[in-house]
Amino acid sequence: MGLLGNRDELGGARYRMRERVFSIGDDFWIGSDSDEHAFKVDGKALRLRKTLVVESPHGDELATIRERKLSVRDTMTIERDGDTIATVKKALFGLRERYTVDLEGGGELHTKGNAFDHEYQIERDGRRVAEISQRWFRIRDTYGIEVAAGENDAFLIAVTICIDQLADD
Repeated sequence: MGLLGNRDELGGARYRMRERVFSIGDDFWIGSDSDEHAFKVDGKALRLRKTLVVESPHGDELATIRERKLSVRDTMTIERDGDTIATVKKALFGLRERYTVDLEGGGELHTKGNAFDHEYQIERDGRRVAEISQRWFRIRDTYGIEVAAGENDAFLIAVTICIDQLADD
């Protein structure tokens, strides 16, 4: 039995993250289903805005997450090689917190569920591309991310980190 039990609904990779551990200056490892280091999150200290870098276990930079200042609603960007590839926004109105991910190449991702409690899905055109859940763990402050087969794991990890940061603010 793997890290997340017998879950294999999306057919992709599964990861383990600790809740609200991403702070400026902190580094954090994201574990795989087989309990190996899958990604490192490097919290860059001494920056004017929140900056986190998602790296491979070998130190290759896969995505940079930056807080956007002076915007109407809470916003973070995801960059690769200095170019913005997505913008994650917290909904301005509504009873539930909702998040939209605007992709630079066109298209959007949306959340469905409760991001604050780490029980939500990320969807593209009504199709689930990732599922985030705390229910898979008995360990407090830990949640899992299951990424659909064929999706960019590092990108969806970066999206999840942005949502975690925005939900915590």
